[in-house]
Amino acid sequence: SSFFGSKFQRSVEELLVSPVSPHTILLGYTIGGVLRGLAVGVIVTMLSLFFTKLQVHHLGITVLVVVLTATIFSLGGFINAVFARNFDDISIIPTFVLTPLTYLGGVFYSINLLPPFWQTVSLANPILHMVNAFRYGILGVSDIRIGVAIGFMLLATAVLYLGCVRLLVSGRGMRQ
Repeated sequence: SSFFGSKFQRSVEELLVSPVSPHTILLGYTIGGVLRGLAVGVIVTMLSLFFTKLQVHHLGITVLVVVLTATIFSLGGFINAVFARNFDDISIIPTFVLTPLTYLGGVFYSINLLPPFWQTVSLANPILHMVNAFRYGILGVSDIRIGVAIGFMLLATAVLYLGCVRLLVSGRGMRQ
C-alpha cells in the first residue's frame, strides 16, 4: 500500500531518479510491509489470548516462518502495487490469486486426504508450504517436511526479491 500510495501521488518518480539503489528502495518498502504485517499479527495474537491459551511447539521455527511469510507477502504486495493502475486493480491479486490458493492450500484440510495426483499438484502452492511450516511451528505436525517448506519459502522470497529489483531497475509500471 505504501508503494502504490507513492505511485498514485507521483512521488515515486522522485525516488526513482534519486541516487538510491534499487535494493535500498526495495528493502525500505519491504521492511515497512513486514513490520506492518508483524504488528497486525501481534495484535491479533494478543487478542486471541483472551479466548485461548497459546502453546508453541517450536518457537524458533514459528518466528522464522512468520517473518518469511510476512516478507513473501510484502514482496508480493510490492509487485501488485507496481502493476496496479488504480485502486480497483489492487484487489485483483487478493481476489483471484490469493483466495483460491488459500482455499486449496491445506488451510482447512490435510492434503493427505486428497488423491495422489492432487497431492502432487498441491505441492506447487506456496500457501501450502507456509501453512504447514506454521502448523509445524505451533503444533509440531505437518503434511510436508519442514525443511522442504522452509526451503520453498526461502526460494520464493529470493525469486520475488529479484523480480522486484528487476521491476525497479526497468521502471516498468512506475512512470506514467
